[in-house]
Amino acid sequence: MPGYIRLFCFLGAMFCLLTLVSCGKEKRVTRVDPGVVTDLSGRWNDTDSKMVAETMMKEMVSRPWLETFMSAKGREPVVIVGTILNKSHEHIDVVTFVTDLEREMTNSQKVVFVASKSEREEIREERKEQAVYSREDTQKRPGQELGADFMMKGTIATIVDESAGTKAIYYQVDLDLIDLENNVKSWYGQKKIKKVVERKRTLF
Repeated sequence: MPGYIRLFCFLGAMFCLLTLVSCGKEKRVTRVDPGVVTDLSGRWNDTDSKMVAETMMKEMVSRPWLETFMSAKGREPVVIVGTILNKSHEHIDVVTFVTDLEREMTNSQKVVFVASKSEREEIREERKEQAVYSREDTQKRPGQELGADFMMKGTIATIVDESAGTKAIYYQVDLDLIDLENNVKSWYGQKKIKKVVERKRTLF
């Protein structure tokens, strides 16, 4: 085979290869409703966070501790979210989960939710600046914050079992509601999720 034909065949093959590679790198983005479940990897996702927060907060405000407190104090309890630890094998955005918990608590209208430690620091700094720069009739006084009656703490843990391309992931979320005056655990909640992830086998 003449050399120029071999060169032509080589260039043609390279062109086809580059075309295939470029096609493989094409990306397609599809907008979907945020409420649609998109469980692509089997890992903890936004659906799990929302579902667990909604379920656990509904259970929390339906338990006897709430009625007992309101009967004794004549008002709704003030709750703050403390540390939620991620003890799982995955990187879980705990901040998003805490936000879901706070939203569900606030929307329940059965407890008063107050700002976290980091949020309070920013708000206190704003009050200090108001005392210097704002009109006196619009300044917000210090010492008027609501003290929390209860602190919510918890953990997210996982157990993983895997064999022959099939993986079972077991999530367990535990939440405690602790009385800040006497350290009594007034409510304990637990939610479990189990997912089975199967890898498809490709036959050649």
